[in-house]
Amino acid sequence: MNLPRVVVVGLGPGDRQYVTEHTLAEIARVPHRFLRTTQHPCAELVADATAFDAVYEQADTFAAVYAEIVEQVVAAAVIHDEVLYAVPGSPLVLEHTVRALRADPRVQCVVHPAMSFLDLAWARLGIDPVEAHVTLVDGHTFAVDAAGLSGPLLVAHTHANWVLSDIKLAAEGASGDEPVVILSRLGTSREAVVNTTWADLDRAVEADHLTCVYIPRLAAPVAGELARFHQLARTLREQCPWDREQTHHSLVRHLLEEAYEVIDALAAYSPDDPDSDEALVEELGDLLYQIEFHAVIAEQEGRFTMADVARGIHDKLVRRHPHVFGDVTAADGGQLDTDTVLTNWDAIKRAEKGRTSVFEGIAHAQPSLAYADAVQRKAAKVGFDWPDVAGALPKIAEEAGEVVAAADNGDELAVHAEIGDLLFAVVNVARHLGVEPETALRAATDKFRHRFEHVERLAAERGIDLHNSDLDTLDRLWDEVKASAG
Repeated sequence: MNLPRVVVVGLGPGDRQYVTEHTLAEIARVPHRFLRTTQHPCAELVADATAFDAVYEQADTFAAVYAEIVEQVVAAAVIHDEVLYAVPGSPLVLEHTVRALRADPRVQCVVHPAMSFLDLAWARLGIDPVEAHVTLVDGHTFAVDAAGLSGPLLVAHTHANWVLSDIKLAAEGASGDEPVVILSRLGTSREAVVNTTWADLDRAVEADHLTCVYIPRLAAPVAGELARFHQLARTLREQCPWDREQTHHSLVRHLLEEAYEVIDALAAYSPDDPDSDEALVEELGDLLYQIEFHAVIAEQEGRFTMADVARGIHDKLVRRHPHVFGDVTAADGGQLDTDTVLTNWDAIKRAEKGRTSVFEGIAHAQPSLAYADAVQRKAAKVGFDWPDVAGALPKIAEEAGEVVAAADNGDELAVHAEIGDLLFAVVNVARHLGVEPETALRAATDKFRHRFEHVERLAAERGIDLHNSDLDTLDRLWDEVKASAG
């Protein structure tokens, strides 16, 4: 029994001059035709063909696209006994659907060789790929496939600028000055060979389906871990029902939770205890995933990518550290100290943002104690502050008296306002003494909790029911615990 046949032909790398006569003869011979995509200069040669561009638009992943194409081509071959399937370039170079068809037991797959983009790429680059030991890499899996390599590399499937951005992100050790050659629309009247740098890889051209990239050599091998992680975040977003439902807003709670868990891990971290590394590594990873998650959502929306995030913070830190990356020195010719560095930082920040108020840029959503501390620090930078803690301390007693007065008057709104003023005064004292108020209050709360848990244990040991005990009993237990704590 003869299996249905799928005749696979390639349309070459560019214009019609690169399409073989044998390919044209096969197209004319087989009446039932399929075309992987119309995004090719010679797609019109396959007349009356069913194209799969709509599948690309509807499917969530490339794997789903390829699987659907194979199913449709095989189903048609079963009906018609023989169908033609035309692909860009050569059927044997980076054609996942052809690979799947050749492995499919339901059909006989006959592949006719064709000229690929590689032949033109070697000609334009003027190199022998064998002698130069060039590695061919798929742009979609660059981070994994190129891990440990520093070049030379020829990267295919770089059909969009977000792919180029992902490639940039994978080479975290790149300096940005490394030369890169972008080969665009080879074999067409709009052919272009663009020499650029790694820093401008995703900005030098508008990538399309006829774009590939040659990387002669990177200063350091491609680091695959962060890019593998980015690909994982993208896969989860595409295939996990929970991840698909999330938005920037729905993730806020998780972002805060993970940030607090990092703080807990830092509190338990000991420079002298290597075992404490594991918890911190785990919590930092959880927080990093939240950042990746937001970047993947934005990437799907066509807004920005993780590469934009990384590039943005990199460039900002370089701008704000002119004492490291520029020629800024201390005014008196000595070494820069921390205060001068912070003053320069604020000046650069104001110039960048065009801010008119010292309070612009303070995160309003942060915890109240931290928010109060940040506002006070900003006001202090323009001189609105007590000269030392001696001026700030009496404000606590003053505000406490106003709380008592408001409470005596039975004015609930005034009590609320005065309690706020009292807390603000306490934050001011903490700032002058170099104490971070959020951390200090958390430590005090933890101390109270620990001692009261000890009170609960003592009461249980002595058969005392705390819920039915008077205050004197509780105070005696508390004083005993406090004395034992030292």
